[in-house]
Amino acid sequence: MLGTLNKMKSTLGEVVEYHLPVGDELLALNPLIGQHLKMTFTGNIFCDACGRKTKKSYSQGHCFPCMKKLARCDMCVMKPETCHYAEGTCREPEWGDDHCMVPHFVYLSNTSGLKVGITRHTQLPTRWIDQGATQALAVLKVKTRQISGFAEVALAELVADKTNWRAMLKGSQDPMDLKAEAEKLLPQIEARLSDLALQFGADAIEKLDEEIVDIHYPVSQYPSKIASHNFDKNPVVEGTLLGIKGQYLIFDTGVINIRKFTSYEVSVETA
Repeated sequence: MLGTLNKMKSTLGEVVEYHLPVGDELLALNPLIGQHLKMTFTGNIFCDACGRKTKKSYSQGHCFPCMKKLARCDMCVMKPETCHYAEGTCREPEWGDDHCMVPHFVYLSNTSGLKVGITRHTQLPTRWIDQGATQALAVLKVKTRQISGFAEVALAELVADKTNWRAMLKGSQDPMDLKAEAEKLLPQIEARLSDLALQFGADAIEKLDEEIVDIHYPVSQYPSKIASHNFDKNPVVEGTLLGIKGQYLIFDTGVINIRKFTSYEVSVETA
């Protein structure tokens, strides 16, 4: 199997079901756990947007020109509170209409500990799985990505907003009562939420009463020490596949973040 990589596709069930896109094909990964898997980088990288061959990947799979012009590569994607759509300076207003000016969720999750995050309304539970969360709870629904960014910034003053990926890959975290955490945290940002409602409208923010989502990953053995594979340093990644969590493949030889190598052309061989 030969083709460019893209982030793994996942389906929530009793155990998350993973498929690896390799070009136009999808490789079912769960059945390969416990088997030998070899991935070889050919040295070619093709832009995820335009298909142009590029020597270096920017913004997870883009060539330099696309990284500079596409809205999906703008800094406001990483920091939604800096959205400049209303100023008329969005790189791609139609993309902004579809991806940013739509409902978003603010959530709490148990990844490497308690964490706050945001995601588009169509991306649950995918976003939680991509981050390796073992529990997640949507706590707010807001009208736009920018508003979710403001709410996240407020909560991030109280809890982490980033995942410690090494801790996440060492095993499942102890269960948390995310509802109790939300009941403790939301009152502390009530004034900020009220200000946002005044600025963006009374219907801009909705408090939710959802159930906690539990997520279980197909992992036969977690690593005791984390060693990372990197196609830029060693084009061959191989070993016994021990499991999958987040966007990481866990081998007996180390781990690799598939999303980091979006658009890298690889050949994949199974035992």
